[in-house]
Amino acid sequence: MDLSTVEEVLATADPDDFRDGDAWLGGGTVLFSYGSDRLRRLLDLRSADWEPWELWESSLEISATCTIAQLYALPGSEAPYGVLRPGTTAQARAGGFPSAEEWPATALIRPCCDAFVASFKIWNTSTVGGNVATALPAGPMTSLLAGLDADALLWAPGGGARRVPVAQLVIGDGRTVLGRGELIRSFLIPRAALESRAAFRRLSLSNLGRSGALLIGRDLGDGRLRLTITAATVRPVQLEVPLGAGEAEVAGRVEAALPARLLHDDIHGLPEWRRDMSVLLAQEIVAELSAPPAPVREAAHPLEGAGGHLR
Repeated sequence: MDLSTVEEVLATADPDDFRDGDAWLGGGTVLFSYGSDRLRRLLDLRSADWEPWELWESSLEISATCTIAQLYALPGSEAPYGVLRPGTTAQARAGGFPSAEEWPATALIRPCCDAFVASFKIWNTSTVGGNVATALPAGPMTSLLAGLDADALLWAPGGGARRVPVAQLVIGDGRTVLGRGELIRSFLIPRAALESRAAFRRLSLSNLGRSGALLIGRDLGDGRLRLTITAATVRPVQLEVPLGAGEAEVAGRVEAALPARLLHDDIHGLPEWRRDMSVLLAQEIVAELSAPPAPVREAAHPLEGAGGHLR
């Protein structure tokens, strides 16, 4: 869609350049799809030429302008969660990058990228930061980063900067805590989260449909696991469950964490269905993480999840 009111595209990543009528431009896939009748300028972040990702002593930093294709190609994400694509084999990680045994949670990356159910054109344009900032309930980058307890590094006019957990950055359907002129610089995923066992589940009304429920579970290493519920909800919902908890206990905790006001309602799933599926997937995740790790096997279908159901 043409943005007929836009008069200028400015190459900048400086929040002090922001003024009323501006919008930060990452990949622009949603911006150009939805259009606008009020924007006057686009501030193009791609000119900053930030590295897609950087490895630090305490964290993995993912740039806001990292594309989905670049994230998918992150060293070590070659073996998708729990299963391998038919005809593929596990590949060695790049030199210096932690091994699969050291960072098992990186295996969440590819199924979350797959949850876009998008063409290669979108994958090579859409950015991680843009997906989070758009704050769609089914935004899979919000799911991934919230599930890994990532912080968003935000830059503000006047030289200000702050870190906000991604799980708290998105506060509703299309709503975030971003202030006027603030931009997302990057996301910092703590090593402790990447070192933990994790589990992924996703359901939609059709095999290639928008996510109706997407859950990530992470073993906290102290007898508890953290469940992050997205897509079924208007914002990320997190709760903790004891490892080994029975189905009734898991159902009770999930239902208590999902009041009607937090459930998303659109053509991709009724609120009651989203709650029921969240309970089901949470029970599967708790059972998986409470059991010894299963060996990696080849999937029977490109979208088959580790539980044997289509994601």
